[in-house]
Amino acid sequence: MLGSVAALWGFAGISLILGSAIYRLSQIAWQMFEQPFSWYHWAALAFSVAFMGFAEGYRGFQKAFSPRVAARIYYLSQHVTPMRALLAPLFCMGYFHVRRKRQIVTVCLTLGIIVLVQFVHMLDQPWRGIVDAGVVVGLTWGLLSIALFSLKAFFGNGFNHSPETP
Repeated sequence: MLGSVAALWGFAGISLILGSAIYRLSQIAWQMFEQPFSWYHWAALAFSVAFMGFAEGYRGFQKAFSPRVAARIYYLSQHVTPMRALLAPLFCMGYFHVRRKRQIVTVCLTLGIIVLVQFVHMLDQPWRGIVDAGVVVGLTWGLLSIALFSLKAFFGNGFNHSPETP
């Protein structure tokens, strides 16, 4: 029972984090249209959406992060502890009880994202909206892929992704 609750909390917590970012950034992205757009703004928007969809959504989430998160959600349902249950979203994202190399990569990636977010905050519209629109596409792709991989982990056949536990 606790394993199921922890797995649900892990999935819900990650979904809330990503969903909140998608909502907040989409509000900022829409503000870009309050500015006049030139051809190069449209080109930059198309590039941002395509690049972030591919790099963040497909390569980052679908090919790496999402299968691992789904595997960790499933692992958590079978190997729950009180600490893992309490911090299930952080466990599922790989911040603890993970191979040392993966933990270092996760923390470094998080710090890198924080730095990039600070730089993007300094951009004026429409450039900030253009970047944020691409990020929204990538995060939405990521959230959907986490949901699909999680469904496959629990209800599909042949889910063989590693939770990368020590």
